[in-house]
Amino acid sequence: MGSGGQVAQEDLTRGVGPGGRGVPDPPYRVGEPADGRTRSEQRRLARARQRRRWAVEGLVVLACLVALGVYAAAPGGPAAGPDDEAVLPAPAGRPSGGFPVVDRPGSPADAATPGLRPRQRTPTAPPPSPSSPVAPQPAAVHLDVAQADVPADVDLTAAGTRDWVHWGLRGADSTVRKRDGSGEIADEGGRGDRVGHDVSPETFSWRDGSPVTSSTATTTGVSACGVGSGFALAVDGGGEARTVRLYAGLWMARGRLEARLSSGGATTVRRLEDPHTTHTAEFTVRFRAPKGAKLLLTWTVEATFGGCGNVNLQAVALR
Repeated sequence: MGSGGQVAQEDLTRGVGPGGRGVPDPPYRVGEPADGRTRSEQRRLARARQRRRWAVEGLVVLACLVALGVYAAAPGGPAAGPDDEAVLPAPAGRPSGGFPVVDRPGSPADAATPGLRPRQRTPTAPPPSPSSPVAPQPAAVHLDVAQADVPADVDLTAAGTRDWVHWGLRGADSTVRKRDGSGEIADEGGRGDRVGHDVSPETFSWRDGSPVTSSTATTTGVSACGVGSGFALAVDGGGEARTVRLYAGLWMARGRLEARLSSGGATTVRRLEDPHTTHTAEFTVRFRAPKGAKLLLTWTVEATFGGCGNVNLQAVALR
């Protein structure tokens, strides 16, 4: 063979694959990528593509937020100033729901926003009504009678700071009153004849009398004899509490004291009895009667025990 046949033989030999079947060897190594890049280079390329994809998605999100801000600042609502935030805090009592709250000019503060619950309004208490003046209540009437022994000497000036009256100093028709007193003790008379006496077991004194200025330790008084006979007295009421002291007695009789108010109410009764001799008592009457009303007192013979049984009267003091 010539030199050309030798070359052809060499080329044929290079084209025979490992199986000896004449299949040419592949132009690259087994396991290498077809494009000629290594696997590490392909991974770096994949990561770069992922980063580009994330950047694109971020730009899309940013564009959406910008569009939302432009929508919120669109005409129809108050434009946000340069220093204002895009989303305003919701007023107290309104749910924000993550969206800006816009109060439109001229709309009532409590108007309901579509899709939101209206704000609950706190009930307001009605203003207090002006208090009308309370009319003063009339004082309650009161009447109480107590009985005790007469002191050995009665000082009418001290006992009757408001008024006092003494009977019998100069006879049956003689009376001495407190000088410049209130004049609220009235002698209303009574049944039977009055007789003066000077046998009272106690004495009476005063220093502010009229027409007799003063007297010391007098035992005088007046008496009335027979069943039903006696004395009637009246004392003015003035709305405040008052105290009357009646100095009276009897001889061989049973005496009956009745006390009542002219304005009405029950009658209070006290009795004193001695079938043998003289007996005296200090009757203390505490009462309250409205102005214009009176305390009415009667001291009469309820029974006699021989002779001219009688009741007697010495003095009355008011304070």
